Amino acid sequence: MVSNEGNRDMAQNSSIEWTEATWNPVTGCTKISPGCKFCYAERMAKRLKAMGQERYRDGFRVTLQPDVVEAPLRWRKPRVIFVNSMSDLFHQSVPPDFITQCFDVMKRCPQHTFRVLTKRATRLAQLAPVLEWPDNVWMGVSVENADYVSRIDELRTVPAAVRFLSVEPLIGPIEDLPLDGIHWVIVGGESGPGARPMEEDWVLSIRDQCRAADVPFFFKQWGGVNKKRTGRELDGRTWDEMPRIQQELV
Repeated sequence: MVSNEGNRDMAQNSSIEWTEATWNPVTGCTKISPGCKFCYAERMAKRLKAMGQERYRDGFRVTLQPDVVEAPLRWRKPRVIFVNSMSDLFHQSVPPDFITQCFDVMKRCPQHTFRVLTKRATRLAQLAPVLEWPDNVWMGVSVENADYVSRIDELRTVPAAVRFLSVEPLIGPIEDLPLDGIHWVIVGGESGPGARPMEEDWVLSIRDQCRAADVPFFFKQWGGVNKKRTGRELDGRTWDEMPRIQQELV
């Protein structure tokens, strides 16, 4: 995973369970809420800087990578692509024109499915009316505990074909997750050094809320210091449900 991150396209296969590849036209970010405390991308950026990767010479400082913007146009084989696994496209330091360029590329690549994820739901809602939203662009927000469910209200204003929630790292119970207008929910525990524990009851509650609302539920991982050991089974099985639009595209 690490060895390819410094190449020209900044494209790489991904071990993330809900995507196939990543595309990073922006690198670096800043912490905005408790879910950011042990950011995996920050750890990775520091490691890449120490390895001498040129794109990370400034570590985790927000950095535009303009030569990477058109990379998906060169990928003929259809892929599911996580946009900015190493940043947040809607960070306040990313100019609106640059975001527009990225959306234009996604529109010009109908063979791919792009999944964009942000914690900056207010800026997303502000910019959404001036962006084009082709069906292959899925838009999500991160919600780590009940204090941040307001991000979902702002996501609902976005005319994306699929609006999804990444409830990861889940660091507290969310007993009333507003799911109207939401098409998919991913849940996962925090992983890596210092990982905060996730209670099974928190996950089961969200699973049951999704079932009641007929929203597909995807359980990514239990996490912890050794996420491979803890695995991703919940209630005796894996949960890999996907939105119906994805099923129609396969």
